[in-house]
Amino acid sequence: MIKLDQQNKRIVFERKDEITVIEAYGKNCLRCRSTRNSTISEQSWTLLPPATEDECFIEGDETVATIQNGAVSATIEEGKPWYGGIISYYRNGERILHGRFEGDHVNRFIHVEGDHYQIKVLFDANPSEHFYGLGQETEDAFDRKGSTCNLIHYNTKSTLPVVYSSLGYGFFWNNPSPGRCETTRNHTLWCADSAYQADYLVFAGEKPADAMKTYSDLTGYAPKFPAWASGFWQCKLRYESQEELLEVAREYKKRGIPISAIVIDYFHWTEQGEWKFDPKYWPDPNAMCKELESMGIKPIVSIWPTINPNSENYSKMDEQNMLIRTENGQYGTFSFYGQQTFIDPMNPKTRSYVWERVKKNYYEQGIKNFWLDEAEPEVHPQQFGHLHFYLGNGAQTAMLYPYYYAKMFYDGLREQGEEEIILLTRAAYPGSQKFGAAVWNGDIVSDWAALRQSVTSGLSMGMCGIPWWNSDIGGFLSGDTESDEFRELIARWFQFGLFSPIMRLHGARKRTKDQKDQNPGIIERSGGPNEIWSFGEKNYEIIKNLIEVRERLRPYIQKYMDIASKTGSPIMRPMFYDFYEDERCYTLEDQYMFGEDILFAPILQPGQTKRKVYLPQGTWTCIKDQKCYGGNQEVIISAKIHQFVAFVKEGSPVIEAFYEQRRTIHEEQK
Repeated sequence: MIKLDQQNKRIVFERKDEITVIEAYGKNCLRCRSTRNSTISEQSWTLLPPATEDECFIEGDETVATIQNGAVSATIEEGKPWYGGIISYYRNGERILHGRFEGDHVNRFIHVEGDHYQIKVLFDANPSEHFYGLGQETEDAFDRKGSTCNLIHYNTKSTLPVVYSSLGYGFFWNNPSPGRCETTRNHTLWCADSAYQADYLVFAGEKPADAMKTYSDLTGYAPKFPAWASGFWQCKLRYESQEELLEVAREYKKRGIPISAIVIDYFHWTEQGEWKFDPKYWPDPNAMCKELESMGIKPIVSIWPTINPNSENYSKMDEQNMLIRTENGQYGTFSFYGQQTFIDPMNPKTRSYVWERVKKNYYEQGIKNFWLDEAEPEVHPQQFGHLHFYLGNGAQTAMLYPYYYAKMFYDGLREQGEEEIILLTRAAYPGSQKFGAAVWNGDIVSDWAALRQSVTSGLSMGMCGIPWWNSDIGGFLSGDTESDEFRELIARWFQFGLFSPIMRLHGARKRTKDQKDQNPGIIERSGGPNEIWSFGEKNYEIIKNLIEVRERLRPYIQKYMDIASKTGSPIMRPMFYDFYEDERCYTLEDQYMFGEDILFAPILQPGQTKRKVYLPQGTWTCIKDQKCYGGNQEVIISAKIHQFVAFVKEGSPVIEAFYEQRRTIHEEQK
């Protein structure tokens, strides 16, 4: 039976073993919850209260009813007792989703334990539809149509259960349970492995930017982007000591190379779960930070959420349930220099306790920026039902871990009066952006496939409401700085880094033959050299020039980061984001817009010196040679190793930032 609840602006559909509620949720958005339990839960997870007034209208009777909220509407039709019912969603009157309340068609509940079920929501497929989003992973699948995705986090994979459809709507699966999504040719399916209820939101707009703003209303906006963070970040695996790190920073300044940040990676600490510098190798962090600040360089410190019984904090945290518990057996969820377990940031007590130690051992020494590694968390094996968090069993809540991990640091820094907060993190969940999460795509391989996948990862994360994103320039694993292939790869990756929201060099490079072991017996030795002078003289000049161009682009980057903080629109955006009426733009995965004025087409194959670029409507100036091209055409542009393929929209003042780049190229050509 269908009930019209005009007072609460919702439709209630009730049948044997099921209650479904569809209600207005802010502007141009509907929320649907469905459960086999006796009541609908008001748990919202990371979903925020409606930020705007709805435009709700409800009509119908006990057999068929419609709820409309601005551009989006839904109709429920009650079927025969054996048929269940039909639900359809519309955008401006055009049907976008259609399914049935029957068997495997829309909502199916398979009991797991207590009042939790495996829940599936399934809709008919639209053959011409494209889907974008679902976070990042090492797959060449920017358009998710015809694919499946496990809803789970692990190193190199961060899942955000939200998609944008080429039909002009967004879909947010509001369930932090691991599960899967299928956007195949025969259906669209969302599955939670263990949940109290199905919970999802459908929202629409006239253009992608409208839908992104609605999604940001639902989950939050990124804060003000720190002005310093738009520059170049130096990072490697790893600086073993305070003096080694300072020597590198001094060398950058001596060479006159602009550098905004330098990263102190893992195992600078005394023990996992103690969160403090090892005084043997880092004797005076306060003096180090002051010297870096005098050079205009921000220090960033890696934090891991791992802990073991050797830690001075272990006993108290263990006894007071501040660690992830196991449902059966003893602790131990990650083997890395002994059996580690993870702190539980879902617990407010944990967040307070750990932040106090971070504050004392890092913040009060001058460290105000943090790298939140292992943010998934990286448990082995990945049996989340075996884990018990403050908010419940991992089978229902595991996807929330990176959200609360970032919240712990964001809240702590805000309490200290900090306003420019950025947290480099390896995983995210809807809402992480409001805590200053700058996500990167994990420990990827140093090869061309990983470069291509990084492009699609960055675009996908932008469509998931994560505007602050980056990759390890050069990839993380197995880069040989003395090989010609890697030197070509890192030059092309630096070009991609130039047009990424954050430009950060990192990697575990192969150690060179003449590299000395400066600290025998140290845990986790450094990898090979990874400063920009480590990749040959030719590359040094190429990379130095790219960093200088980045420096001139910083006002432009800040402009679009400010826009992201107000509207949710990412600076790294798919071609269809601005050219949504151009059907060709929905098929482009290897070129993108960097803000509204710059079109970048990266070189993604070894030995490649030319590529095709599609230019949408307008007039475009090629950065390489200042030649102008009309839009709505495909062009072929050459680009030697020291050149990149980018265009600027006619009339944009950002062209000025590339003048030095063009002058250098012309001199080399002469």
